[in-house]
Amino acid sequence: MNSPLRIALAGLGTVGAGVVKLLDENRDLIARRSGRPIEIVAVSARDRSRDRGVDLGRFEWVDDTSSLAERDDVDVVVELIGGSDGPAVALVREAISRGKGVVTANKAMIAHHGLELAAAAEKAGTPLKYEAAVAGGIPIIKAIREGAAANRIDRVYGILNGTCNYILTEMEEKGAAFADVLGEAQRLGYAEADPTFDIDGIDAAHKLAILASLAFGSEIDFASVRTTGIRAVAATDIAHAAELGFRVRLVGVAEVVGDRIHQRVHPCLVPLANPLAKVTGSLNAVVAEGNFVGRLFFEGRGAGEGPTASAVVADLIDIARGEAGPAFAMPSHHLEPIGAGEAGDWRGRYYLRLSVADETGVLAELAAMLRDAGVSIDSLIQRGQADAGGVFIAIVSHETDESAVRKAIEAMRASSSVLGEPMLMHILDF
Repeated sequence: MNSPLRIALAGLGTVGAGVVKLLDENRDLIARRSGRPIEIVAVSARDRSRDRGVDLGRFEWVDDTSSLAERDDVDVVVELIGGSDGPAVALVREAISRGKGVVTANKAMIAHHGLELAAAAEKAGTPLKYEAAVAGGIPIIKAIREGAAANRIDRVYGILNGTCNYILTEMEEKGAAFADVLGEAQRLGYAEADPTFDIDGIDAAHKLAILASLAFGSEIDFASVRTTGIRAVAATDIAHAAELGFRVRLVGVAEVVGDRIHQRVHPCLVPLANPLAKVTGSLNAVVAEGNFVGRLFFEGRGAGEGPTASAVVADLIDIARGEAGPAFAMPSHHLEPIGAGEAGDWRGRYYLRLSVADETGVLAELAAMLRDAGVSIDSLIQRGQADAGGVFIAIVSHETDESAVRKAIEAMRASSSVLGEPMLMHILDF
């Protein structure tokens, strides 16, 4: 058997500890599949004293994380620190500059610096791999980069954040308010103490920007991802959706329309017949549509010790085998700077939830606003009492431009009959 692949591990949180456990438990199997052993030679993290449930005494502990890239006894640096900038990106840049392979689970870093890092890795002739950065244990990066490499992909979408999916599923099953479910998720450890990146859609947007670049052969454009989280989703929206034959999911969608790319993360009404409606709890799911292969559907655990560690080690096995290639399926200089589509240009059906005064003539007023904006009503329900003495109205439109719906909403905001801010959600009709 060939000489070992020697790795340095930066970051010993949940995922880092999982990588150590996985390499220990499946050591012989991994060596047979890799054609050589994979060995950790050095580790680094902020807190030496923390019990991580795994023996770290057999590895050299390095306090200066950046020095891992300088070691002559390291072939690959595994970056599990996190963060779009700071020590993580500094370590990766240094490792690449010294010709060392890099494996990372850092979706924020790839979303912000992926093009730069990919170009540097190609110049240095060293691999940059990031399977664990998107959808945890789901092998979606490999599937698009390799399995669907012969296809033109025009759309990629899915449920990309397990925390949000867990919250929405709990609201659906228990009829509970968002704030109550979020608090319970934090107590159980499903949501961070500061859940902003998850519930505001930022985490999903990072992943979507990476998938879009990989799928479309375009430069990463995280700044153009239109992002809306789930804070405004109310229990009444969940109930309305069920009555109308939908479930609410936070969905990331990237699609090529003409010569533009539309990227958006937002809560959507998903028809019950759509496979995404059946993705519950903390699961993730990703769909890619190729012009020859058709629709590919992937579902699995999107985070956590086991799934993410599995993706990290899978990348290490590829490197051990000598399997490299461009990070984004083609040389970085072939990635095209495709412009972002305008939000108003998007066509589809829409869900609109309003709290309105319980008075004669209000429905007629709403219908006139929608008519004047060019929006046709498909269905309308009135259900339950709203705050401030009003009632809830839920409207589903026929297919129209988003700009038309936005125009109607502006008119509604100016009406004394509409109480509070209207809630708008797209309907996923793919």
